[in-house]
Amino acid sequence: MFQTFLALAQDATSVATTVAAAAPTPADAPDFSLVALFLRATFTVKLVMTGLMLMSFWSWSIIIQKAILFRAARKEAAIFDRAFWSGEPLDELYETIGPTPEGASEKIFASGMLEWRRSHRQDGGLIAGAQARIDRAMDVAINREAERLNSGLSFLATCGSTAPFIGLFGTIWGIKHSFEQIAISQNTNLAVVAPGIAEALLATGIGLIAAIPAVVAYNKLNADSERILGGYEAFADEFATILSRQLDA
Repeated sequence: MFQTFLALAQDATSVATTVAAAAPTPADAPDFSLVALFLRATFTVKLVMTGLMLMSFWSWSIIIQKAILFRAARKEAAIFDRAFWSGEPLDELYETIGPTPEGASEKIFASGMLEWRRSHRQDGGLIAGAQARIDRAMDVAINREAERLNSGLSFLATCGSTAPFIGLFGTIWGIKHSFEQIAISQNTNLAVVAPGIAEALLATGIGLIAAIPAVVAYNKLNADSERILGGYEAFADEFATILSRQLDA
């Protein structure tokens, strides 16, 4: 009886040793770190991931640059508004600003004042259509500032709308490669396809990482740009009203 029990115990120990030897150790387990997933991916998926990372980097550079630009534009507009409504004569303010102003508000004001001065004849009278020309001159200056403020925002919109689909393409391609590996190895074990599927899903994750900040930043920056341009247009209307009173007088 004792010998039979001892034999069974030895058989159980032998089976456990065999199973333990066959089971993968932590050292043999696949590496699922982000770097490892990227390096194991196919060339097409690597190309997709690299493109998405470049799009994300370029989006963040635009976001930071526009945040600094919009902050400076709001500060400059506030300083100029205080100077404009301080009661200083407009001719003196124009002379102070000079022929090459730097701020957007100063450029709009200078364009209107320059056209105002050009509309005077040598005898002191005004050339017909002065009001319309002054308005057009300021509109041109506002449009130039709008182009400067909105440059780059179209890329954020494009990145936000296309990055998820680019990442999805990488995922589909990676899953296709995983199924090809199943067919070649003729092994449907999940451990065989799990690394390939993880690499494929990483492409979608990178696409979302690139798209979400771009969409949020585009909506925020576009709204800020419209508010700043609205302030420029309001100032141009007020300035045109002041000049219109002088024309009527």
